[in-house]
Amino acid sequence: MEPITLSLDRTLFVFGDYALTLGGFLLAVALLLLASVCIFAIGRRNSRQRAKEADARMMALITAQTEMQGRIAALADVFGARQSELNQSINQRIDGMTQRIGTSITEQTKATHENLRRLQERLAVIDTAQTNIQSLAKDMAGLQNILSNKQTRGAFGQSRMETIIADGLPMGAYAFQPTLSNGSRPDCTIRMPNDQPVLVIDAKFPLEGWNAIRAATDPEASKLASQQFRRDMEVHIRDISGKYLIAGETQDTAFLFVPSESIFAEIHEHFEGIVQRAHRARIVIVSPSLLMLSIQVIQAILRDARMREQAHLIQGEVVRLMEDLTRLDERVRKLHGHFLTTQKDVDDILVSSDKLKRRGSRIEALDLATATAAEPSREPKPFDSRLGQLKLRVVDED
Repeated sequence: MEPITLSLDRTLFVFGDYALTLGGFLLAVALLLLASVCIFAIGRRNSRQRAKEADARMMALITAQTEMQGRIAALADVFGARQSELNQSINQRIDGMTQRIGTSITEQTKATHENLRRLQERLAVIDTAQTNIQSLAKDMAGLQNILSNKQTRGAFGQSRMETIIADGLPMGAYAFQPTLSNGSRPDCTIRMPNDQPVLVIDAKFPLEGWNAIRAATDPEASKLASQQFRRDMEVHIRDISGKYLIAGETQDTAFLFVPSESIFAEIHEHFEGIVQRAHRARIVIVSPSLLMLSIQVIQAILRDARMREQAHLIQGEVVRLMEDLTRLDERVRKLHGHFLTTQKDVDDILVSSDKLKRRGSRIEALDLATATAAEPSREPKPFDSRLGQLKLRVVDED
């Protein structure tokens, strides 16, 4: 067996154009081992250095963590205090807001109760008004039933006319349903002053034609109803003129009473021909207000006539009053003379009193004491003693 010989130039691998020899391989392995050792040594040294740096960093981190914990604790205290203040402020605001809300709710509740009370009062008024309207509607229905019947309608107009006349004139100044000389019976006659003929009032207004005008639904029916109403009015005006205007017994003018102001206005607005025909026939169409005004004028005329009738009595009373006034004047003049005489006596008394006062003043002005001191041994004369006594009496009286 031949011994194996290793040559460093022996080719181990061929990589393309490059051949790897054993020497190169061994050199590469040695270099690798050397590099590994160097790297290991450098790694250990770097590991030691990194460990030191890590310890230093750890200490720095621990220090920073401690400082951070202190700062966090301080911040926690600050935040706790701020939170307590904030909670207190929030609680105060909430309490104030709760109080304001409670007050507002109380006021709103009071206002709501007051509004509800007023609403209930208004509802009560509305209920009362509704009840009145319902009652008025029933009355209107009854009035419509009355006006639909000719006899009851005539009684209604007669009643209104009688009420106005009875309220405005005294008893005996009017008569209802009297009988005239021709046998006709007007609704009312009013006695005029100075024995003048009576004034006749008729209250039978033809309302059928007017209701037909109101009930017309088309222009043709309205035209026919208007023509019928015009004819009814003309016939009624002729009847009043022929029956109630009697020369020497009644006035030459009569009243045609219309028991509605609206009908009176409609007649004067749309039926001017009827009004003119009534004027030519000496018939005056009057509404309740015009009849009331006419009654007031007649009442004033009657009052003036009664005053004229009593004028002679008034004159007699005035004459007697003047006689009494003349006697009073004479007695006053006599009393004035007595007063003048008394005044003269009083003046004389005052003159005498003034004289006495002047004399007393002169007597009081005499100086009796000085004269007595100058002549002590002189005996007082009778006149001087009397004068002193008079002076003493005057002084005592003063």
